[in-house]
Amino acid sequence: MLKQLAVLAVLGTITGSTANGQDHSTHHTSPYAGFEERKIKSLSEQDITELQRGGGWGFALPAELNGLPGPAHVLEHKDDLGLSMEQIVAVQAIYDEMKQEAIDGGERFIEAEAALSRAFESEDLSEVDLRARIEAAEKARADLRYVHLSRHLSTAKLMTEDQIRQYMMSRGYAEDPCTSVPEGHSAEMWRKHNGCK
Repeated sequence: MLKQLAVLAVLGTITGSTANGQDHSTHHTSPYAGFEERKIKSLSEQDITELQRGGGWGFALPAELNGLPGPAHVLEHKDDLGLSMEQIVAVQAIYDEMKQEAIDGGERFIEAEAALSRAFESEDLSEVDLRARIEAAEKARADLRYVHLSRHLSTAKLMTEDQIRQYMMSRGYAEDPCTSVPEGHSAEMWRKHNGCK
């Protein structure tokens, strides 16, 4: 009898009900609650604003975090990096071109996502049409990502290894070898070999 009561108690806990038939289960809010109010379901207002201004939207992280600087941040840190006037002019040209292409590409991506979102408002969306809309959105996204990533390649080619190393330190991705001498090394020799002043 005790075993049967224990089993009933466990089943009652699992189903969220009690012996008197009342439902005590909790209602969970979806992490997407509120998204249904968005104009474009897959993009927040912040996403749309970032894309419309030609922002990076995280597209360039594979380059940025692997030591290939992007033009916007290189220009921000130009004094720390000791860029020559020729480098500044060249990086600015890369940035200006990238910015315009990113704004145009961002608009294409936003429109493709909007079309995909609108398609689900219709009751007659076919799988063929769905596939075409997904492919259009993914192509727009890939094109936009290329705009950002390719400019990291172009920018890095204009910089010296020392400037790239300094960029990584300025962005917080690497420690300054002049202030972090590894244990067991002569501080004087370490600083000398790393060009520290």
